[in-house]
Amino acid sequence: MSLSTGARPTRMPTQTPRTALPPYPTSWYAFGFANELRPGSLLARPFMGREVVVFRTQRGEYCASEAYCPHLGAHFGHGGSVEGEEIRCPFHGFRFNTAGTCVATGYGTPPPPTARLSLIPLRVVNGLILLFHAAPGMDAVPDWEPPELAMHDWTPPLQRSYVLRDHPQETTENSVDVGHFAHIHGYRDVQELRPATIDGPHLSTAYAARHIMPVIGQIWRQVDVAFHFETQIYGVGYSLVELTVPAFGLVSRLWVLPTPIDAERLTLRLMLRTYRSPGSDLPAPLRLVPRKLFFSLGARFVLSQFTHDTKQDFDIWQHKRYLPRPALAKGDGPIGIYRRWARQFYPAATTAEQGDLVTVPATTTDTELA
Repeated sequence: MSLSTGARPTRMPTQTPRTALPPYPTSWYAFGFANELRPGSLLARPFMGREVVVFRTQRGEYCASEAYCPHLGAHFGHGGSVEGEEIRCPFHGFRFNTAGTCVATGYGTPPPPTARLSLIPLRVVNGLILLFHAAPGMDAVPDWEPPELAMHDWTPPLQRSYVLRDHPQETTENSVDVGHFAHIHGYRDVQELRPATIDGPHLSTAYAARHIMPVIGQIWRQVDVAFHFETQIYGVGYSLVELTVPAFGLVSRLWVLPTPIDAERLTLRLMLRTYRSPGSDLPAPLRLVPRKLFFSLGARFVLSQFTHDTKQDFDIWQHKRYLPRPALAKGDGPIGIYRRWARQFYPAATTAEQGDLVTVPATTTDTELA
């Protein structure tokens, strides 16, 4: 029995969403690292609010699809297996090839023609398993490709992964948010080497900065180090930073890869490789170190620095709110350019509903809202 007091229920205040951005913009995203998936194995993970499986055949071919068997809905990640060039469902033994075709049932009967895997565009590039996601209402067939770089004479990849509460557009915006370099990460003398340029889904920038770095040893305890950053962004899910440290003779490539798990969380993957230049002379204090050891230690040094920098952003990212119309100021960097560029990864209908994403004149400057 319930007892009513006649009192009017208290109306709780409506909570403003943390971000007005649609959760899954169109882009290539890292599903994982290629060394996580040996031939004859599979990976099942949440991706864009759904369950996805990537399997690799015995011959080494990769394939990505929805994780559920189209026969009766069993999850391939829970008991499924790779047999030769096919993935096998754990429930009734149905097998599917990398074209998504059901090639056998578990009964020896003809496969039903509607039993097909829902495939997802996949590329394996520079040690990354990348999947293409198209936002609702946008073309599901990619019209651009992630870059593949020559990696001869580069160190083996070093990798890190973190789960955060954030949106990929916001984490990627960090690379053009010049103003926070000093206040969060301690860089100084930040200079623009090349203004932000846009070519379709590609945005690039270049900066120089200095940082006081601790160095183990009796001669140097701290060193004022110059850094050069060349940032290449391809969609909101793939950023590549080429970092040069002239004082140490190091050139590194750092991949920064935010991939949405669901509407609130993402996995942030970092991967780094350092160029083992066969012809350049090392700085004098470092010539006693064997070259192979030097570049291996150098890669770990650079990754350690950038992992430290990235972690400094975590608390800000997870508690900030996306402002569609921020009060930008001179010194922020090309945030306005970046946000205008990012609109292309959302459906026009969706952005039109959010007027704040589309009602900016073409002449808007960097110190105005993108």
